[in-house]
Amino acid sequence: MRLNQRLVLFDLDNTLLAGDSDFEWAQFLIEQSVLDREVYEARNQSFYDQYRAGTLDIHAFLDFQLKPLSRHPREQLAAWRREFMERKILPLIREKARSLVERHRGDLRVVITATNSFVTAPIAREFGIAELIATEPEEQNGEFTGAVRGIPCFREGKVANLEAWLARRGSSLATCPESWFYSDSLNDLPLLERVSHPVAVDPDETLRAHAGRRGWPIITLE
Repeated sequence: MRLNQRLVLFDLDNTLLAGDSDFEWAQFLIEQSVLDREVYEARNQSFYDQYRAGTLDIHAFLDFQLKPLSRHPREQLAAWRREFMERKILPLIREKARSLVERHRGDLRVVITATNSFVTAPIAREFGIAELIATEPEEQNGEFTGAVRGIPCFREGKVANLEAWLARRGSSLATCPESWFYSDSLNDLPLLERVSHPVAVDPDETLRAHAGRRGWPIITLE
């Protein structure tokens, strides 16, 4: 079955958001004294720097990022997340990003992100995007285990998760009439290479150079 809509994919961190929700979530938990500042702040910055450099070990990072979810009941996590949205995320949402999403009204819009779905689900909703493909935290009896379920939605894993999502709808990237992907990061090159309309958004140096060589559009949401 072919999709009868254009497929429009949005990376989240440093693309629709003027910042990184994964990084900000850890910083928020540090500020709430949920995580020890001395232990976690330097590691959080180190993982973020590795991500930006394209050298991130995603499994080591997810162990760091998902373990705190397993130490607290869902009710408490949900309360922290509501405050996190207000204090950390809403200030990172730019009007140009909202306008970009709005321009694709009528298309099949999807946020696709390496950041886990617990953190990103309310952010996608804030943008009015119903579909989310993200790294999935493992759950047991309604609580998080601290592990990841399935393939992390990162680099080639982002392609694999998208193809699995499309397959459940009887489709594939190859059968989409048109596919768009907006991203800032060199880590998204595997998926950018697969869509019919790759767009670099305020890209890092590696992606900017690659987009220039390939003739891809480069836009800014600043």
